[in-house]
Amino acid sequence: QVRLVESGGGAVRTGGSLRLSCEASGFTVGWYGMAWFRQAPGKAREFTAYITRSGSTAYDSTYVKGRFTISRDNARNAVYLQMNNLQPEDTAVYYCARRDLVDVATYDPRGYSYWGQGAQVAVSS
Repeated sequence: QVRLVESGGGAVRTGGSLRLSCEASGFTVGWYGMAWFRQAPGKAREFTAYITRSGSTAYDSTYVKGRFTISRDNARNAVYLQMNNLQPEDTAVYYCARRDLVDVATYDPRGYSYWGQGAQVAVSS
């Protein structure tokens, strides 16, 4: 049974950092492309970052701006999102997801087959 569980969310001040974790079970993360998305209240779910099976990475080009880093630990079967210099507009629920088809980042959430339950991130000024 495929399962993704996010953790590491919380409340921080502007400029703070958080590291989100996504622990996988029922499959090996190293065999799939994995992504992070986020969804702010009243807004659509939006792409944040992607890591391919070979470890190449891709990021949203509008708001990440070098602040976030996606990584994977095959031994722990987990994917991470390190977020630095957080801003109030980064407040959202962050989700990890598994890409089952072509191992190329897509911004469309419909391109991902499995999702975690999400981790809340709240950034105050």
